[in-house]
Amino acid sequence: MPEALSPLREPRFRLLFFAQAASVVGDNVSPIAIAFAVLGLTGSATDLGLVLAARSLPMLLLVVPAGALADRYGRSRVVIASDIVSLASQGGLAALFLAGQAHLWQVILLQVIYGSAAALFLPASSGLVPETVSAERLQQANALRYLTIGAATVVGPALGGVLVETAGSGSALAIDAATFAISASLLSRLGSLGVTRAEARSSFLSELAAGWREVRARAWVWVSILDFAAFQLFTYGCFQVLGPLVASRSLGGASSWGTVVAAYGLGAVLGSAIALRVQPKRPLAAAFLASLAFSPALALLGFPAPLPPLALGWAVAGIGIGLGNVLWETTLQERIPPELRSRVSAYDWLGSLAVRPLGFLVAGPLAAALGVDVTLWLAAGGLAAATALTLSVPSVRRLGRSGPNTEPPG
Repeated sequence: MPEALSPLREPRFRLLFFAQAASVVGDNVSPIAIAFAVLGLTGSATDLGLVLAARSLPMLLLVVPAGALADRYGRSRVVIASDIVSLASQGGLAALFLAGQAHLWQVILLQVIYGSAAALFLPASSGLVPETVSAERLQQANALRYLTIGAATVVGPALGGVLVETAGSGSALAIDAATFAISASLLSRLGSLGVTRAEARSSFLSELAAGWREVRARAWVWVSILDFAAFQLFTYGCFQVLGPLVASRSLGGASSWGTVVAAYGLGAVLGSAIALRVQPKRPLAAAFLASLAFSPALALLGFPAPLPPLALGWAVAGIGIGLGNVLWETTLQERIPPELRSRVSAYDWLGSLAVRPLGFLVAGPLAAALGVDVTLWLAAGGLAAATALTLSVPSVRRLGRSGPNTEPPG
């Protein structure tokens, strides 16, 4: 086995890897299905924003308590519980669409349930990886995880576009539900990982506060979290709400949009593959520089550019996110004490999730007021400005590889 794949030699990581590989394919089918199902029901980008916000709001409200639950009761247990709830919510939504009985309020309600399950999953899964693989293979393990995520964004949207046009949204969502069952089955073989010893536990509120103190004590952590919030505001609301609308009006519909999203996923695969072998001396600076690729991608969507250059632009953005995600998550896992990893990861996710519903909710109305093109161009400029501010912070720009005395002050 090549050295880049060496984390797969470790049995626990292998189970985690294949569980994720199963579920992320379905996760990348469902956004295509839901987007075009909602547009088919109401024809409104604002309604699509409401559905996406309904999934995001419970994640925002529950992700911090979920991090403390994962550190206290075991990350593998929490991830399995998340898979089971996700199976029920996405399976129910699939049944409604297959029966032709779906209404907007039902879609919103089931996405609230799905978002609650995702809140359990996010901090638990981030903290789980170091429990399944040796320290020297941690970046490679994260790169392999993100490589599968990127690969799924190639296969999933393409499959989703075909299923939507041939079999309908219900079939696509049924596939997503089945992948959660596969994931839960594999993860059940991990046993209990990352459980805090009972005698060492303090109150639940104290555990939440300990996670916050860890974030506040490290400038590079909280500055990065603020940047991720800006990224969510400027990027994902426009991409997920306005992107399908642009595709419907100018690019030929679901298949064309599936091609763009698949190109983005292909770029993420390449970015993660780069992270298997490349270890920058300044990992956070490299991660934030890579994220600048999203600005021209958003601008291309605003014109809109023809499909080939648009897909290429989003492929380059995918490279940036694939590399950046691996560098950030590895840095966080290496430098945060093991007993606090899920709690700190929860605050990390909170920074991203706090403004994601706002991005979803305002993208449609802003596009209606200013025009789709102007909204996308403003987002591109705002993202570039936010990244420049982040890189001006010394502790972000100078942070080196993990090791003694490698964390810059301030």
